[in-house]
This record gives sequence, C-alpha cells and structure tokens, in this order.
Amino acid sequence: MRFIIGGLVVSLFAVIGDVLRPKSFAGLFGAAPSVALATLGLAFWKHGGDYVAIEGRSMILGSIALAAYSMVVCQLLMRADWSALKATLAALAVWLVVAAGLKQVLIG
Repeated sequence: MRFIIGGLVVSLFAVIGDVLRPKSFAGLFGAAPSVALATLGLAFWKHGGDYVAIEGRSMILGSIALAAYSMVVCQLLMRADWSALKATLAALAVWLVVAAGLKQVLIG
C-alpha cells in the first residue's frame, strides 16, 4: 500500500514539475520525499497524530544525518580524490554518528 501511494505521489510531483516553468522546478518537485509523505499519511490513518509526530521527528533527524553524509561523500570525492566505493563506505560512519548523536541529544 505504501509503495502504491508513494508511486502515485511521485507521479504527481513529476507532473507538477513538468508543468511549472522554469524547468529547474522539476528537480525540486522530483526530489520530494513522496514515500515519506505516504508513510506519514498511512501512519496518521492507522495510529493517529502522536505517532506521526514521532515519525516526522525521526525523519527530520535522519535527513540531517543524510545531509552530513552527502557533504562528506562530496568532499572525499572532490578534494581527497577517493573512489566512490571508498568514500561512501567511509561516510557511513559519519551518517551513523550524526544520526545517533542527534537522537541522543534531541530525543534522549
């Protein structure tokens, strides 16, 4: 069910991105976290608002950790000239530390 709703939302955002001008908006809408939106919608329907708030907070912390991971991978690829496999594997440690650290600091 989640994948069907996520696919429908992805398609909707793709259509919106295709209709709007300039075309640079297409990437913005194409990157919408549609599976997350579908997950939150289903969770709200099944468990209610409190559960969705916890899920949303966890998604925000996960996205911050992913941003840190992405920045480290970019730096390792561009500045240190590491291979893609080596850079992505090394940055996994950064993602784990940031995600666990944010959880401990902000959630407890």
